[in-house]
Amino acid sequence: MDGGKFLIQLLKIVCGFIFGLIACGLFLAWGFFQAAHPHEDPVAFATMVGTGLVGASVVGAAALVPAAVLIVLAEIARLKGLVFHVAAGGGIAFLLWTLGGPGEVGEIRPGSSIALASGFLAGFVYWLIAGRTSGSWQNRAGPDLSQID
Repeated sequence: MDGGKFLIQLLKIVCGFIFGLIACGLFLAWGFFQAAHPHEDPVAFATMVGTGLVGASVVGAAALVPAAVLIVLAEIARLKGLVFHVAAGGGIAFLLWTLGGPGEVGEIRPGSSIALASGFLAGFVYWLIAGRTSGSWQNRAGPDLSQID
């Protein structure tokens, strides 16, 4: 194990998680407010950004444990694929969305597609920052057999 690469990867994981949450929160807030260009209505735009940041912290608190489990799994198994990370983000978002409130059995709650899309976006942002290099800190090289006589 390379300690320097491990610390860099930990920093990427934290930044990727935070920026993924910010992207998720801003996506959800934009869908709620659909603010115009900042020059047309700066108050609505500022409200959207503020709500997105607060929403990101709420989503982050709810998604921390399942995301941590999947991040550790990806790091140990060296899962670097885009599909895994996007699906994991969408799966976490859908899980949190379906656990959110009472509903009728067998029906999908309204807004599920928006929740999925925000999770997919968060997973994609995480993959861009940290997921592409999952497990790169591990030395998986076998023994050096070139020195054997």
